[in-house]
This record gives sequence, C-alpha cells and structure tokens, in this order.
Amino acid sequence: MSTTFSYKIANLDRETADGYVNTAHYTINAEDGTYSAGAYGSLGFERPETLIPYADLTEATVVGWVKDQLGAEKVTEIEAQLQAQLDEQKAPTKAAGLPWSLNENS
Repeated sequence: MSTTFSYKIANLDRETADGYVNTAHYTINAEDGTYSAGAYGSLGFERPETLIPYADLTEATVVGWVKDQLGAEKVTEIEAQLQAQLDEQKAPTKAAGLPWSLNENS
C-alpha cells in the first residue's frame, strides 16, 4: 500500500489587535494502512502586506503557508524521513534485548 502524508495545523500564534498570524505549529503524519510515523514543527511568518482576516483563515490556507515556507526540497526531505521510519517499522534493522532471555520460557 502507498504512503499517505497528511498535514495538520496544531495551533496558531497571533496578534489579537489585527489577527496577524506570526507562528504556525504543524504536524505531518505518514500512514500506509498498517504503520504510521509523524513529525511536529513550528514556523514563524513575516507580516504580509495584506492580512487575511483571522476568522477567514482555513487549515488548507495555513498548510499552504507552511509548505511554501519550508520549500519543496524540505517537504520532500521530511516526507522521505517519515517514509524511512515506516520502512524501519516494516523491516527492522535494529533490535534490543538479551539473548539469554529468549530461552527462559523454554
């Protein structure tokens, strides 16, 4: 199954006087139907010349701001890192434990 990446806005920091959003806190989740991985980040924004009224903002708009600020290369890098986490869950390359505890119940 292919991996689905979903972007969500967890919170926004804003100026109460005019609604200027100066920081977005976001999550990126990767799921393939069986396994999942996630990332969290925060980005600050420069004050734009024209503000969208705070009440008119949509999650899709702010996700667009986040992706634009990150840039295509960084978005691809984050998604590749999340995919690597899913791949590691599917076929682990590392493990922990004690070899003698494997036979204790025998």
